Amino acid sequence: YTDVSGVYTADPNAVPTARLLKEVAYEEMLEIDRWALATTNEVAGKVIEAYKRFDYTAVYHALYNYTTVTLSAVYFDILKDRLYTFAPKSLSRRIAQTALYEIVDKFARLLAPILVFTADEIWENLQGKRQASVHIAEFPSTDARADEAELLATWDRFLEVRSSVQKALEEKRNEKVIGSSLEAKVTLQVGGATFALLKKYEEQLAALFIVSEVVLQAAESDTLVVQVEHAAGAKCERCWNWSTSVGQDARYPTLDARCVKQVEEGWGAV
Repeated sequence: YTDVSGVYTADPNAVPTARLLKEVAYEEMLEIDRWALATTNEVAGKVIEAYKRFDYTAVYHALYNYTTVTLSAVYFDILKDRLYTFAPKSLSRRIAQTALYEIVDKFARLLAPILVFTADEIWENLQGKRQASVHIAEFPSTDARADEAELLATWDRFLEVRSSVQKALEEKRNEKVIGSSLEAKVTLQVGGATFALLKKYEEQLAALFIVSEVVLQAAESDTLVVQVEHAAGAKCERCWNWSTSVGQDARYPTLDARCVKQVEEGWGAV
């Protein structure tokens, strides 16, 4: 297993050849991971204040919405590709693991008063030096990092765009143009502040929208136009992205160029 805390502990259940990797500094993280941590911090603040008021309904709703929307529907959905297909030693995968480690640590503490046994089980499975039980640990710090307010505002707007893309994908799925979203090529036409926002993330848009290709085009109008068609090329059997690079490397005829790179970095046998 990977212990992102950097603490090397003997684990009889660990794979003997597993390599323990150290956590990544916050400053080195991708923006989406920093956004996830900012959102976690914001939710933690709301939950702790609700506990102080003995308002357990507010605690429940805050944690429920956080897990079902922020984590499950957005962050985890995007993160799966990095966790499943990137090489263990790759920086992007280690960033994801570092962020998840901080998230689950805070989440266990916040759950402790209302889901006693579940929180304790989470705590027992976290690596690193910590209190013997989550029930003698303090609530997490809610001190905001310097860029948190800006991140939250920026990503609120970006997630609105992502929602528009998801709606267009669903329409094409209903029309049988695509099946999985990874079969899609998305073209975005927009101007103004929205174009500037998307341009900032242009290289990451395919991963953030969970599609195989995104083309960003400048337009005079500020109104976003989303076009969806089937992606070109073939399906990579490893990551399921569609790409014209599949089969270009004779050693791995069913993989795209990105997966070949990850395999070469040391994922292991294909």
